[in-house]
Amino acid sequence: MDALIANSLGLILGGGFVIGFLIGITGVGAGSLTTPLLISGVGVSPAVAVGTDLLFAAATKMSAAWRHHRLGNVDWPILGWLAAGSLPGASAVLLWLYLANPDTVLVAWYVKRALAVTLVVSAAAILIFPVLKRWQPQGFDDPVTETAARWAPTMFFGVILGAAVALTSVGAGAIGVAALTSIYPHMMARRVVGTDIVHAVPLTFLAGAGHAGMGHIDVTLLVALLCGSIPGILIGSRLTGKLPDWALRIGLSSVLLYAAYMLASR
Repeated sequence: MDALIANSLGLILGGGFVIGFLIGITGVGAGSLTTPLLISGVGVSPAVAVGTDLLFAAATKMSAAWRHHRLGNVDWPILGWLAAGSLPGASAVLLWLYLANPDTVLVAWYVKRALAVTLVVSAAAILIFPVLKRWQPQGFDDPVTETAARWAPTMFFGVILGAAVALTSVGAGAIGVAALTSIYPHMMARRVVGTDIVHAVPLTFLAGAGHAGMGHIDVTLLVALLCGSIPGILIGSRLTGKLPDWALRIGLSSVLLYAAYMLASR
């Protein structure tokens, strides 16, 4: 594995920089590129790619999560119900992977297909999110607006999201934002994004720790990704608001669709 990383170090650092740059600008969705990069570009096994990406996502989202918390952009009751579904959902998938010890070749095939489907859904979610925002009534961004938690659909969605994230490492960003907007159409947009980002931290950390316990992580690869992504995040965050949102969304969706095609065709 070390030789594989050494031969692809430039791609890993460059890819980490681009992913970090997109995360800094868009806040969500760009993490979906990491696993396809590791599988199709570097040649890492799907299991190691998923586990490494999960801890990478937890690390990159942590600083943004703290910032959203300090700004009051987190709806903790809704986050609690979401985590009540997602954490057990992720734990169930991890337990199945540990106890069943399925054939790695077969699991790799299913992970690639599931990841390709999830990437297509993520690409659609990124484009649909602005449309969903238009359904919100006037005054939705009033800072005194409170949103009552709908525990049943929130937990149900959380279970599905947790299972998808534990299996493919994709879904905690763009899909989460789109789904929360659908369940809570009156919720402030900034609180939707903040709640989704903060929720992604424990979810990706739990799933990543579970994969690490099964040996599905490469620390050297993780460090290389972080070294490339941190400068990208710093630069991208400074450009937030300076580039057209519609252009960023179309570009990111196109990249996700291309990544899905590359995974499905191999």
